[in-house]
Amino acid sequence: MSYIEFKNVDKYFGKQHVLKNLNLSVEKGQFVTLLGASGCGKSTLLRTLAGLTSINSGSIFLGGEDITYKSPNKRNIGMIFQQYSLFPTMNVYNNVSFGLRMRKMNKDQIFSLVSNAIKMVNLEGSEKKYPSQLSGGEQQRVALARCIVTQPKVLLLDEPFSAIDAKLRKSLQSRIKEIHKELGMTSIFVTHDQDEAMTMSDYIYLMNNGVIEQGANPLELYSRPATLFAAGFIGDYNILDGKDFSEIIGNGYYKSKVAFRPEMILASREPFDLSEESVRFSGVISDMIPQGSIIRYHVKAGKTKLIVDVLFNKEEFFDINEQVYFEIAKDHIMQF
Repeated sequence: MSYIEFKNVDKYFGKQHVLKNLNLSVEKGQFVTLLGASGCGKSTLLRTLAGLTSINSGSIFLGGEDITYKSPNKRNIGMIFQQYSLFPTMNVYNNVSFGLRMRKMNKDQIFSLVSNAIKMVNLEGSEKKYPSQLSGGEQQRVALARCIVTQPKVLLLDEPFSAIDAKLRKSLQSRIKEIHKELGMTSIFVTHDQDEAMTMSDYIYLMNNGVIEQGANPLELYSRPATLFAAGFIGDYNILDGKDFSEIIGNGYYKSKVAFRPEMILASREPFDLSEESVRFSGVISDMIPQGSIIRYHVKAGKTKLIVDVLFNKEEFFDINEQVYFEIAKDHIMQF
């Protein structure tokens, strides 16, 4: 049995079926992400594990124990929300030590644990500051310290970076992953951001309308999506009707939906040589968008619109309205 297991879990809010006969497992020590659009059920699933939301049917197990009906305070699960939920009238030290004081631990032990937790989140020297004196990133680190100081069996993170700027978000992502490894914790993270999921996760469950669309490690999920939904959500795949794709490549071979990643398309001002291992087509550049290390081109091929990602090369750019030749290896084209 896995460390965490959801078995045939259903959850309704009134007539709305939010979790649909859901089965999911997490191994001890894993960093697992629940990925999906808003309203897909990922935060509800997290809350059912914490005991903050009841389920209508099914079972939830933690460490081999059925915790389906166990009260939240007896599950030893730590959770960090989108809102930091710090006590505004308590300083950093008292916010972090709150859970330990509720357990009636002695002062020396509390001091040792709190000092270590504050050090782990790089907030030494801020113990006497109040939440109003801290930045959003610092407040989130206090919330993290308050959570890990109680040494929970599982750490749950419900979109904790949603209100933090991009640069600080990346720093916190790295620190949380480091702490996860240092403490050997089992962590479940919720996000709608695929890049965030790819960066942080050992394993990702992609959710869609209350079900698990696909569960895989980041590389497999990105390179081998199991469904059209997964292909559309992960990696900005070009998804085309087989008939439309056959028309632009001049070959009637493809009957079903096809998908291929933008970076798998080669682009050139000169036609590619014929090859049985690839397909070729031409198109006109309709837009060019620099995106860091790549340039994203919007291409019109016949009636079909595609996106093509090319590694940034200052020596050569394609111009708007320029006709360009493209090639894709057949083994990079997936059929659904």
